[in-house]
Amino acid sequence: MVTILIIEDDIAIHSLIKEALVLNGFNTLSAYSGTEGKLLFEQNQVDIVLLDLMLPGMDGEEFLLEIRRNSTIPVMVISAKSDQDSKLELLTNGADDYITKPFDVKELLLRINIQLRHAKKAPISEMKEIHYKNISVNLDTREVKSGDQTLHFTGREYAILLLFLENPKKVFSRANIYESVWNEPFFNSDNTINMHISNLRNKLSTDDTNYIKTVWGIGFKFD
Repeated sequence: MVTILIIEDDIAIHSLIKEALVLNGFNTLSAYSGTEGKLLFEQNQVDIVLLDLMLPGMDGEEFLLEIRRNSTIPVMVISAKSDQDSKLELLTNGADDYITKPFDVKELLLRINIQLRHAKKAPISEMKEIHYKNISVNLDTREVKSGDQTLHFTGREYAILLLFLENPKKVFSRANIYESVWNEPFFNSDNTINMHISNLRNKLSTDDTNYIKTVWGIGFKFD
């Protein structure tokens, strides 16, 4: 059974989310502070995290940064912050999705299922590992290394990296990347793709090699 960790200090919202998840067959863990959420995350097998930002103790941003050091588990931020800058900052720091309060429960459930589908989607390769130049990926543990250094990626960044590695030197448009990774129609999401590509480049450039090339007017390729 899928286990979802809810980290939300508003009791009414927490109860609403928990009830909807239980009715739809999910197992839930409840935390009302970032510190409690981190403890539950470390002590349990969690499939996805629903994370509020304004939390007592450790806040949501700090929690996100903490778990992203060692985990690519999908994290969905649920927050009253609706400005674009806040959303982009959270996505840059490792969030996989962002939903604004007040939210529709049906939309929340749909987004959760999309994240779970992405996380469980098996790569098309039958290999246990993928190697490309100085990069190696263990498909069982999702560990990515550049030489001897272990790299950490969000769920979306990891999915984009696999897309490139399974199709080296193939040119992908932004629409190709978005529809392959997000599994949704592409609607002018250039900023989202550019942000994830920029993050990937920064994390992969530890050996002074720029693996992701821009093909002007078309998109990107891995070379």
